[in-house]
Amino acid sequence: MPWVYDPHSGGVKIPPAVRQRTEQRIRAYAEQHYAGTFTRLDVRFRGPLCYIDAYTEPVVPPPKVLRTMGETREQFLERLRNVPLHLCRIRFFGKEDRWSMAFYTYSQEKYESCVFDTGDDHGTPEQAFETAAVYLRDR
Repeated sequence: MPWVYDPHSGGVKIPPAVRQRTEQRIRAYAEQHYAGTFTRLDVRFRGPLCYIDAYTEPVVPPPKVLRTMGETREQFLERLRNVPLHLCRIRFFGKEDRWSMAFYTYSQEKYESCVFDTGDDHGTPEQAFETAAVYLRDR
Protein backbone atom coordinates (compact mmCIF):
# COMPACT_ATOMS: atom_id res chain seq x y z
CA MET A 1 0.00 0.00 0.00
CA PRO A 2 1.46 3.43 -0.89
CA TRP A 3 2.19 5.96 1.81
CA VAL A 4 -0.52 8.59 2.26
CA TYR A 5 0.02 11.81 4.18
CA ASP A 6 -2.36 12.20 7.12
CA PRO A 7 -2.42 15.66 8.72
CA HIS A 8 -3.92 14.17 11.86
CA SER A 9 -1.21 11.70 12.84
CA GLY A 10 2.50 11.88 13.45
CA GLY A 11 4.15 15.24 13.70
CA VAL A 12 7.33 16.63 15.19
CA LYS A 13 8.13 17.22 18.86
CA ILE A 14 7.71 20.94 19.53
CA PRO A 15 11.02 22.63 20.46
CA PRO A 16 10.99 24.81 23.63
CA ALA A 17 11.43 28.07 21.68
CA VAL A 18 8.50 27.19 19.40
CA ARG A 19 6.40 26.29 22.44
CA GLN A 20 7.07 29.67 23.97
CA ARG A 21 6.29 31.61 20.78
CA THR A 22 3.16 29.53 20.11
CA GLU A 23 1.80 30.11 23.61
CA GLN A 24 2.47 33.85 23.31
CA ARG A 25 0.70 33.97 19.94
CA ILE A 26 -2.36 32.10 21.23
CA ARG A 27 -2.63 34.25 24.36
CA ALA A 28 -2.19 37.51 22.42
CA TYR A 29 -4.84 36.52 19.88
CA ALA A 30 -7.28 35.37 22.56
CA GLU A 31 -6.87 38.58 24.58
CA GLN A 32 -7.25 40.77 21.50
CA HIS A 33 -10.33 39.04 20.09
CA TYR A 34 -12.02 37.28 23.04
CA ALA A 35 -11.20 39.32 26.15
CA GLY A 36 -13.98 38.92 28.69
CA THR A 37 -15.23 35.57 27.37
CA PHE A 38 -12.83 33.54 29.53
CA THR A 39 -11.22 33.96 32.92
CA ARG A 40 -7.97 32.18 32.01
CA LEU A 41 -6.36 30.07 29.30
CA ASP A 42 -4.37 26.88 29.65
CA VAL A 43 -1.94 26.15 26.81
CA ARG A 44 0.01 22.93 27.29
CA PHE A 45 2.30 20.83 25.14
CA ARG A 46 3.02 17.14 24.80
CA GLY A 47 5.24 15.79 22.03
CA PRO A 48 3.93 17.19 18.72
CA LEU A 49 0.66 18.41 20.29
CA CYS A 50 -0.52 21.67 21.79
CA TYR A 51 -3.75 21.65 23.81
CA ILE A 52 -5.79 24.83 24.29
CA ASP A 53 -8.32 25.06 27.12
CA ALA A 54 -10.29 28.02 28.48
CA TYR A 55 -11.88 28.60 31.85
CA THR A 56 -15.08 30.60 32.08
CA GLU A 57 -17.27 32.06 34.79
CA PRO A 58 -20.13 29.61 35.37
CA VAL A 59 -23.78 30.60 35.18
CA VAL A 60 -25.31 30.05 38.60
CA PRO A 61 -28.57 28.07 38.64
CA PRO A 62 -31.51 29.12 40.81
CA PRO A 63 -31.30 28.28 44.55
CA LYS A 64 -33.84 25.45 44.16
CA VAL A 65 -31.57 23.71 41.65
CA LEU A 66 -28.54 24.21 43.87
CA ARG A 67 -30.41 22.59 46.77
CA THR A 68 -31.20 19.52 44.65
CA MET A 69 -27.53 19.34 43.71
CA GLY A 70 -26.58 19.46 47.39
CA GLU A 71 -24.23 22.41 46.88
CA THR A 72 -24.08 25.97 48.05
CA ARG A 73 -23.63 28.73 45.52
CA GLU A 74 -19.99 29.07 46.54
CA GLN A 75 -19.34 25.31 46.24
CA PHE A 76 -20.95 25.25 42.80
CA LEU A 77 -18.88 28.21 41.57
CA GLU A 78 -15.64 26.85 43.01
CA ARG A 79 -16.18 23.48 41.34
CA LEU A 80 -17.07 24.80 37.89
CA ARG A 81 -14.45 27.56 37.86
CA ASN A 82 -11.88 24.79 37.91
CA VAL A 83 -13.35 22.75 35.05
CA PRO A 84 -11.65 23.53 31.72
CA LEU A 85 -13.53 24.14 28.52
CA HIS A 86 -11.50 22.07 26.05
CA LEU A 87 -11.22 24.04 22.83
CA CYS A 88 -8.85 22.21 20.52
CA ARG A 89 -5.60 20.36 19.98
CA ILE A 90 -3.12 21.39 17.30
CA ARG A 91 -0.39 19.20 15.81
CA PHE A 92 3.06 20.47 14.83
CA PHE A 93 4.82 19.35 11.64
CA GLY A 94 7.93 21.53 11.82
CA LYS A 95 6.55 24.85 10.53
CA GLU A 96 5.18 27.40 12.97
CA ASP A 97 2.39 28.54 10.64
CA ARG A 98 1.31 25.08 9.48
CA TRP A 99 -0.46 23.01 12.15
CA SER A 100 -3.32 20.55 11.85
CA MET A 101 -6.24 20.72 14.23
CA ALA A 102 -8.58 18.50 16.21
CA PHE A 103 -11.73 19.95 17.74
CA TYR A 104 -12.87 18.70 21.14
CA THR A 105 -16.34 17.21 20.78
CA TYR A 106 -18.32 17.07 23.98
CA SER A 107 -20.78 14.58 22.52
CA GLN A 108 -17.97 12.02 22.10
CA GLU A 109 -15.70 13.44 24.84
CA LYS A 110 -12.62 13.26 22.61
CA TYR A 111 -10.67 15.21 20.05
CA GLU A 112 -11.91 14.77 16.47
CA SER A 113 -9.87 15.67 13.41
CA CYS A 114 -11.25 18.68 11.59
CA VAL A 115 -10.40 21.42 9.14
CA PHE A 116 -9.97 25.10 9.89
CA ASP A 117 -12.71 27.65 9.24
CA THR A 118 -10.88 28.39 5.99
CA GLY A 119 -11.51 24.82 4.80
CA ASP A 120 -7.79 24.00 4.89
CA ASP A 121 -6.20 21.02 6.65
CA HIS A 122 -3.49 23.28 8.06
CA GLY A 123 -3.39 26.70 9.64
CA THR A 124 -1.87 28.90 12.30
CA PRO A 125 -2.37 28.65 16.07
CA GLU A 126 -4.46 31.82 15.85
CA GLN A 127 -6.73 30.27 13.22
CA ALA A 128 -7.12 27.20 15.42
CA PHE A 129 -8.18 29.35 18.36
CA GLU A 130 -10.63 31.24 16.15
CA THR A 131 -12.16 28.00 14.85
CA ALA A 132 -12.50 26.54 18.36
CA ALA A 133 -13.76 29.79 19.88
CA VAL A 134 -17.28 28.73 18.91
CA TYR A 135 -17.40 27.36 22.47
CA LEU A 136 -16.67 30.84 23.82
CA ARG A 137 -19.09 32.67 21.50
CA ASP A 138 -22.00 30.48 22.62
CA ARG A 139 -21.66 31.43 26.27
